[in-house]
Amino acid sequence: MKTYIALCHFTEQGIRSVKDTTQRADAVRELAKQFGASMSQLYWTSGRYDLVAVIEAEDEESANAFGLSIGAAGNIRTEMMRAFSKDEMAGILSRMA
Repeated sequence: MKTYIALCHFTEQGIRSVKDTTQRADAVRELAKQFGASMSQLYWTSGRYDLVAVIEAEDEESANAFGLSIGAAGNIRTEMMRAFSKDEMAGILSRMA
């Protein structure tokens, strides 16, 4: 499984119904399974982003389909990036000349 970090902002719709955010999080965890993914961690944050999620998926296509499906619900907008473990980064570095 590959790891992705999602940085999220509430939309106008999402902030209007912010009291439901923890229930929506449970629904999103279930939705991830439809894409062969999982949301292993989710944090509500203060500052630039409203939420930070750690997502694991088999491939980029699955991760992005999951992210787009979340966005289509209209409560958050995400910025997703691939994250590398120490071992994965060591493999990347070993390819350098």
